Amino acid sequence: MEKWTPKHEAPEPLEGPVVATITGGTILWFVLFLVQLPFYGWFDDHGHTWWVWTPLAGAGLGLIGIWYVRGREAALKRAADAPPQDTPAE
Repeated sequence: MEKWTPKHEAPEPLEGPVVATITGGTILWFVLFLVQLPFYGWFDDHGHTWWVWTPLAGAGLGLIGIWYVRGREAALKRAADAPPQDTPAE
């Protein structure tokens, strides 16, 4: 197992515009759904209706993602603004 031991410390994760990124992806999925919707008949004739519903599922999951990352950002902001708590000595 020693060959898998890291030789250096992992870098800190990057914090970027997470809410904007998730929102942009969600909009992209929804636009893709709207673009494919007029061709539903062709997709149905060729047995590819899942191609229409996949972007809609992506947009729905994106809405859940937006809700989640907005809550995460708010919690991080509250934690940063809160006064430091005194930890009892053990």
